[in-house]
Amino acid sequence: MTGEHDEVLIAGGGIGGLTLALELHSVGVPCRVFESVSSPSPIGVGITVLPHATRILYELGLQEALAEKCIVPTDSLYYNRFGQFIYREAVGSGAGLAWPQLSVHRADLYSVLLDAALERLGADRVHFGTRVVEATDRGEFAVARLGESTAVGEVSSVGEYAGSVVVGCDGIHSTLRRALYPNEGEPLYQGINMWRGVTVAEPFLGGSSMLRVGWYPTGKLTIYPCRRDVDGNGRQLMNWIAAVETPRHLDRDWGRQGRLEDFLDIFAGWKFDFLDVPGVLAEAESVLEFPMVDQEPLPRWSFGRITLLGDAAHPMVPRGSNGAGQAIVDCRALAQCLSSTADHIEALRVYEEQRRPATANVVYRNRTDPPDAILREVCERSGDRPFSDLDSLISRDELDALCEGYRQVAGYSASSLGRLTAGT
Repeated sequence: MTGEHDEVLIAGGGIGGLTLALELHSVGVPCRVFESVSSPSPIGVGITVLPHATRILYELGLQEALAEKCIVPTDSLYYNRFGQFIYREAVGSGAGLAWPQLSVHRADLYSVLLDAALERLGADRVHFGTRVVEATDRGEFAVARLGESTAVGEVSSVGEYAGSVVVGCDGIHSTLRRALYPNEGEPLYQGINMWRGVTVAEPFLGGSSMLRVGWYPTGKLTIYPCRRDVDGNGRQLMNWIAAVETPRHLDRDWGRQGRLEDFLDIFAGWKFDFLDVPGVLAEAESVLEFPMVDQEPLPRWSFGRITLLGDAAHPMVPRGSNGAGQAIVDCRALAQCLSSTADHIEALRVYEEQRRPATANVVYRNRTDPPDAILREVCERSGDRPFSDLDSLISRDELDALCEGYRQVAGYSASSLGRLTAGT
């Protein structure tokens, strides 16, 4: 067995694992990351970083690196499937917050985090191709049993590592969660299947806005730019999510390949003067398929010196851009708890006390009243038909309240973050 007993052992080197490593390093807590993939990959699609998560990344000193790769939207726009404008929601710096909302390709965000982790922690503390296959609490310390991925996808044992605690940042298929809750059961399907992709296209509606269009049972589209000027001619890389109400779904796998023919016809008539939806979908570089699933919030995350974080702790339906955001907020809370007391078992208890109820609220809110519930209300009140007078269907106050209610639950409202000068 190797390792120093004061190190935090991080199972998983994704967005949550790397952010946690950077947070721990910033407060002087030694740590080590074990990531199962043998090398980073540029695959994936876009991701939105909400202001409460941006704040943490900026305070980690990543603002300059992120500025080179991110688009900063100042609003989110809502339309029905007939191309009629419904609502403009100011976001991030556009809403007067000190920290912006960011739109970025997942691979670009990951590269910023990885570069910083390798520079600050040292390459010897970020282990690729090494999976934590088991974690045990030995009383005075915790032990991570490690495995190495082989060419055929199997895992061979490569020994044990000792540390102060083991944190499961190993995602929706978390080995540590499964060990703590072996009888938990399958993820809960919410009746909506999603196809995701990226397409190089001309900017629309100002070139930075997130656009949400339509509602169920017809279908819903979310689209926004995640890379600027990718061809030297001003075209952008558009991230899109096409969601359809259907009983059909496959197991959750972020890398599962999808097929255009399974959903493209649903959006065939969505041709607006500002965006040709079927044209953008059809020109995608690739299509990924993912079911809208979550899991019931757990009664506990922490068992002695073992705890969970991010998707391993609170998988939620991918609505409202909250998966990565809540994981990043978890990282700040856990690092502060571990740095404020020598009793790391107590630190895990306090961390869970802070974050488990908050993330459970987001899980439940995403099921019932996501941020795009505005589209649901207009669709239902109009009978999913074009309207002649929006105000006769829903008031501006109602629209504002729907958005503000979600921001309050998720933790990035003005009252939560304050309208401050960044860095103060």
